[in-house]
Parts: sequence; structure tokens; C-alpha cells
Amino acid sequence: MSETLFSKIINREIPADIVYEDDLCLAFRDIEPQAPVHILLIPKKSIVKISEATETDQSLLGHLLLKAGDIAKEQGYADTFRLVVNNGNGAGQTVFHLHIHILAGRKFSWPAG
Repeated sequence: MSETLFSKIINREIPADIVYEDDLCLAFRDIEPQAPVHILLIPKKSIVKISEATETDQSLLGHLLLKAGDIAKEQGYADTFRLVVNNGNGAGQTVFHLHIHILAGRKFSWPAG
């Protein structure tokens, strides 16, 4: 697996405004926020995109979703936030390391994008 921007953040080769970290994941503020709160939550395990996750990643994926909710709550948005996972170029994925966008602080429309 080649190094990505996110693996460099995990390895502290690139600075980031980290808001949460544990043994499995890391969360940091997006440098081009699309909402007043825009945090990226990434697994420390390298998974290119959600479609490449396997059954062995099930526990990690659940952990990420639970932590996303915790992070939104810590930011003051327990009841109103959006989670986005892009999968592949056509869906807007630009960094090929699985990540969850945690967005809050503004009204969101539907359908998304």
C-alpha cells in the first residue's frame, strides 16, 4: 500500500488539528471545511475505500461509526450531524484511505450531492 496524506498524518509526518485519537482511529479537522464542523475520522489500518473492507474489518467499521457519533456529541451536535463516506473517484473520494466526514453546524439538504 502506498503512503497517503492520511497515513502521513497518522505517522505525524504532516501536522493536523487532531480532535480525537485511540489505538484504532484518528480524527482531525478538515483543512477545507464544508460546514462549521468538518472533521475527518480515519482508521489507522490502511483500507483504501469502503468497498475494499472485508469481514475482518467489521469491528473496526463499527468502532468508527460509534466514535463518529461521540465526536459529533463532543462538538455540540449530538442530534444533528451528517456522516459521509465517498467510495471511488466518481463519488468524490480524493484521498484513497477510508475516511468518514463528520459534518455539522449548518442545515443540510437532500438529496446530497
